[in-house]
Amino acid sequence: MGRFATVLNLLSVVVVIFAATMLLPLGVAIIREDGAEGAYDLAILATALSGCVGWLMTRGGRRELQPRDGFLFVVLVWSVLPAFATVPLLVYLPGLTFTEAYFETMSALTATGATVLTGLDYLPPSINVWRCMLQWVGGMGIIVLAVAVLPLLGVGGRQLLKAETPGPMKEQQLTPRIAQTAKGLWLVYLLLTVLCGLGYAWAGMDALDAMMHAFTTIALGGFSSHDASFAYWNSPLIEALAVAFMLAAGVSFGTHFLALRRVSLRPYRFDPEVRAYLSLCGASVAIVAGYLFLHGAHEDFQTVARYSLFNVVSVATTTGYSTTDYALWPVFAPLWMLMLSTFTTCSGSAGGGIKMMRALLMFQQALRELMRIVHPRALFPVKLGGQVVENSIIFAILAYMLVYGATLTFITMVLTASGLDFMTAFSAAAACVNNLGPGLGDVGPTSTYAMLDTFQTWICTVAMLLGRLELMTVFVLLTPVFWRR
Repeated sequence: MGRFATVLNLLSVVVVIFAATMLLPLGVAIIREDGAEGAYDLAILATALSGCVGWLMTRGGRRELQPRDGFLFVVLVWSVLPAFATVPLLVYLPGLTFTEAYFETMSALTATGATVLTGLDYLPPSINVWRCMLQWVGGMGIIVLAVAVLPLLGVGGRQLLKAETPGPMKEQQLTPRIAQTAKGLWLVYLLLTVLCGLGYAWAGMDALDAMMHAFTTIALGGFSSHDASFAYWNSPLIEALAVAFMLAAGVSFGTHFLALRRVSLRPYRFDPEVRAYLSLCGASVAIVAGYLFLHGAHEDFQTVARYSLFNVVSVATTTGYSTTDYALWPVFAPLWMLMLSTFTTCSGSAGGGIKMMRALLMFQQALRELMRIVHPRALFPVKLGGQVVENSIIFAILAYMLVYGATLTFITMVLTASGLDFMTAFSAAAACVNNLGPGLGDVGPTSTYAMLDTFQTWICTVAMLLGRLELMTVFVLLTPVFWRR
C-alpha cells in the first residue's frame, strides 16, 4: 500500500494546484458579472478540500517514485482532473450530464478540441475562459508544471517527465536537472502564448478573445469562444497570425528552448523533424489548394489559397480550428488533411498523433528492409540527424505503431457497431486518438459530438485519453507484470 500512498499523495498535491487554476475564470466572472461566480466558488472549494484531505490521509506513505509509479500517477492525473473540471460546467449548465461535461473537460485537458456544446457565443465569458484555459494547461502537461515548481516534494521528477512527454525518444535532456528542463519548456510555452495573445489583440480581437485563442492556439487545442471558430472574424490577418503560431507550436518546445538559449536558428536548421514537418505542411497546402481550384470548390484562387492554408495547417497540427466547412470539399482534400493529423507534428510539441519522428524512422526502416532484400548481408543503419538510431528504439516504435493501428481499428469498429456510419465512426476515432477534435460526417468541423449517445461519448472520451498519453502509458497498466512486486 505504500506504493499507492505515494502516488495518491502526489496526486492530491496536483489536485490542490489544479484548484488554483480556477482563480482566473473566477476573476473573469467577477469582473464581467456573468453570474458564474458561485460555480467557481463551489468548484474551488470542492477541489482544494478533496486534495487537502487526500494529502493528509496519505502523507505518511511518501517515498521516491519508482518508474512504474510515474505511469500510474500520470494516468490518474489525466483521469481525475477532468472530473473536478466538470464542476463549473455542471453547476452553471444544469442541462449538461456528467458524461457530456467529462467529455468536454477531457477534450480540453487533452488539447483535443472536440465539443458537445453549442451556443458558445452566448455562454458566460468565464465558462469559455475555463474551457480554453484547460487546453492551455493540458497542452504542455500539468505534470511538467508540477515537476517544474514542486522539486521540494521529495519525489523523482524524471519518471513523471518520461511518462508525460510525447515522443519516442524521451531520455534526451535539455539541462542537467530535470526541474530546470521542465521550467525551460514552460518558459517557452508561456512566451509563445504571450506573443500570440498580443498578436491577436493587435490584429483586432478584443482582449478576452485574444487571451482565450492564444491559450488554444499554442496548446494546439482548437477550442473557441464562437461557434463559427475563426470564421467569426473573417480576417486574413488574424488567420495568418494563427497559422504562424500553430506552425510554431507544432515544433518541439525543446527545439525552441535550445534556439532561445543559444540565440541561434541552428537548432531549427539541423532538426530533421522540423524540416520534414514544415516541408510536408507547405506541400500539403499547395496540393489541397491546387486540387480545390481544379474542382471549382471556391470561385477564385485567392479564396482557395486562403482556406487551404488555414484549414490544412489547423488540421495537420491537430489544432482543429476552421474557417469553412471543409467536410463539403471534394472528399480527397478532407481525407488527406485527416491523414496529416496522424503524424505531422514534432515530438515534444503539444500536437497529437504518432509524431513526425516516428514517421521518419518508420520510413527509413521500410527502406532498410527493401535494401536488405537486394543485399541480405549488408548493414544499413537507420540514421536521424546524422546519428545512428539504436534498434531498440526502432523495435519500440514498431510496437507502438502496431498498438496505434489496432487501437484505431478497434475504436472504429466499436463506434460502427454502436450505430454510427463508417465515415463518422472512423473520423471520430481518428480525431479523438490523434487529439484533433473535429472529424468528418456527423462530427465535422461545423458540427459537435452532441449527437453521440452515452456509450459512444465514453468511447471517444477514452480515445482522447489514450491519444494524449500516447497509448503505451495507459496500456502498460493493463499488463500483469506492471502489478507484480
